[in-house]
Amino acid sequence: MSGPSVGKTLILDWNKVPQALVGQSQVCELVLSDPRTSRRHLSLTSEGTALRVVDLRSTNGTRVGGIRITEALLEGGELIELGDSSLRVARAGELRMGAEGRERFGRVLGKSQAMQRLFAACEALSTSTLPVIIEGETGTGKELLAEAIHETGPRSAAPFIVFDCAAHDEEAQLEALFGGPRGPGALDQARGGTLVIDEIGELGMQAQSRVAALLDRGELRRVGEIEPVRANVRFIATTRDDLDRSVEQGRFREELLVHFAGARIQVPALRQRHGDVELLARHFWKLFGGAAEIPKRFLLQLARQPWPGNVQELEHAVSRATVLGEEHDIVSPTIGERDRPSDYIEHVLGMSLAMPSARQLVIREFERRFVERAVREQGGNVTRAAAASGLTRRYFHMLLAKNKQNKQE
Repeated sequence: MSGPSVGKTLILDWNKVPQALVGQSQVCELVLSDPRTSRRHLSLTSEGTALRVVDLRSTNGTRVGGIRITEALLEGGELIELGDSSLRVARAGELRMGAEGRERFGRVLGKSQAMQRLFAACEALSTSTLPVIIEGETGTGKELLAEAIHETGPRSAAPFIVFDCAAHDEEAQLEALFGGPRGPGALDQARGGTLVIDEIGELGMQAQSRVAALLDRGELRRVGEIEPVRANVRFIATTRDDLDRSVEQGRFREELLVHFAGARIQVPALRQRHGDVELLARHFWKLFGGAAEIPKRFLLQLARQPWPGNVQELEHAVSRATVLGEEHDIVSPTIGERDRPSDYIEHVLGMSLAMPSARQLVIREFERRFVERAVREQGGNVTRAAAASGLTRRYFHMLLAKNKQNKQE
C-alpha cells in the first residue's frame, strides 16, 4: 500500500507454500526494496481461518494497527506496517484443497487440516524438479515425507539415497557426498533418483558451497577430478534448525538456502495436528500387534500429552503399550511436571532417537528451565535475569518468547 515496493501483491496459497517470508532477501516470497526492513522481516502462516504474522526479530519491528507486535492473528482488512512500507491483508477467497479427505500421503498419516494442506503441497511438488527443503521439529516424520515425495514422483523406480550430515565430520563430508579416491559418493549412488540431505544445517561450510554450486550449474565435480559430470539428481533436504537464523549467524550459506526457497515445507508438530493422535495411535497399535481394539482410556491418556518428540515419541509409547500393557506407566508426565533433571534425559534416551535429535530435545528443555528459574530468582525482572544469566537482553527475550510459544502450542 506504501513504500518503495508499492503495488506488489502476494497470493498466499497454503497448498503450495505453507509459509511465506517477507523482507529484503531473495529467499522471501514477498521481496521488498525498503532499506528499513530486515532481510527476513516477518513470516506469514495459516492458523485455522486466520493469518498468523510473526516478526522475525526484525531491526525496526512490525506494527499492526499502530501497535508493535511479535506475533498476531489477522482475519483480513488489517494494515501491517514494517519499515517505510505498509501491507494490506485481504481475503482472496477459498482456494481448492486438492488433497482434502485423504488420510495419508505415502506412509505419512494425518487427517487434520494442517496435514491436508501439507499433503496437497507435497503432491504438487512430487511431480516437479524443484529442490525441496522439509523443516520441522524432531520426530515429525521429515524423512518419511521425503520418501513419499520420491515415491509419488516420476523418479520412484530410481534410487532413494539418504545422506546423514551428522554421520560425518566436515572433512569427511565432501568425499562421502561427492565421491573421491575411495569410491563413489552419495550423489553417484542417487543418480537418476533422489538424494535426501538429512539435517542440512549440520553440513559444513565447504560442503554447503559445493552443493550450492552444483544446484546452480547442475554439474558434479568430484574430489580430485578436473572434468565435471552432469548431475541427474532430485534434491530434498531436511532440517530441524531455523536456517534463516543460521544464515544471520553466518553458520549457513544464504546462496544455498536461496536454491531451496521455492519449495519450503513446514511439517507441523503433533500438538498442532488436531485429531491426528488417535489416528496415529490406532495405526501403531495394529502395526505392533496390539490385541483387539486400542483401549479408549489409553487413547484419552495419549491425547492429553504434549509429545515433545512428536510422532516418533507417540510410536514408541504405543509400541511399549502393546508389550507391557496400557496399564503400565508408559505415558510420561508433561515436561513441566518433571522435577529432577535426569527424568527428562532418561525420557529422551528411552525414545531411541538419533543423537543429534535427542540432543536437540534436551537442549530445548534445558533452555526452558534455565530462563524460567532465572526470571523467578530475580523476582520477575527480565532485565536483571538476562544480566545474571550472562546473556544479552535480546537473546534472553527470544528464549522467553520461544518458551511461551511452546506452551501455547
